[in-house]
Amino acid sequence: MQWLEAFWTKEGKGIPKDAPAKTGLALIADILRREWWELVKLNLLFLAASLPVVTLPAALFGMAHVCRLIVEDRNVYLLRDFLEAMRDHALRASLWAIVTTGAVSAGIYAIITYGTYAQDALIYAVPLTVSLVASVFVALTSSYFVMVSVTGRRSVGVNIRQAALVALLHPLPMLAALAVIALLWLAHILFYPVSVFMPAMVNFSFGMFAVAFGAQWAVAQVLAPSGEAFEDR
Repeated sequence: MQWLEAFWTKEGKGIPKDAPAKTGLALIADILRREWWELVKLNLLFLAASLPVVTLPAALFGMAHVCRLIVEDRNVYLLRDFLEAMRDHALRASLWAIVTTGAVSAGIYAIITYGTYAQDALIYAVPLTVSLVASVFVALTSSYFVMVSVTGRRSVGVNIRQAALVALLHPLPMLAALAVIALLWLAHILFYPVSVFMPAMVNFSFGMFAVAFGAQWAVAQVLAPSGEAFEDR
């Protein structure tokens, strides 16, 4: 059974010490070339851990932690790191899921409501715009909150303030990451049934990888002054 244990626990490939530094799309391509199989395994692990449904938020935080380690080129012991992050963030992840679901649902309801009214009276275009901006800000803050939370041990209140600050100062990286997630699911829909296995193999972990990559620099800019940007868990 050692081969089965090694399948989940062995380290991923690292970057050669003498390799020139890469940035942007070149860096993304290089990481995916080295870690694509780890991301596929992570996707399967996330789905398995989410089967009870109530564990889904904690599994998402576990996946975010592993993706952060991959982006930062740290040693990754997939099963151990994933389960430890799930355990450490279980309560916080559940609260995050409840608050995010409520906030996003309220935002969508407001957008639909004011959008309907705005068709008859332009005065409702103002609250419609406010609802759109607020909903996008909530989505960005919620996404950054996940990445800030798995970066180090801080209180929920501190994490919320830091996530909101990152969303305010650096919205574009996370918007790009969320666009990648949308494109992954759009590809699944457009190419179905050829793409029937995409959700099981790549959609969740590759989407979270995009979030982790997009958030890395932005989060570091906010946390670096306090020395927390690359704090080990």
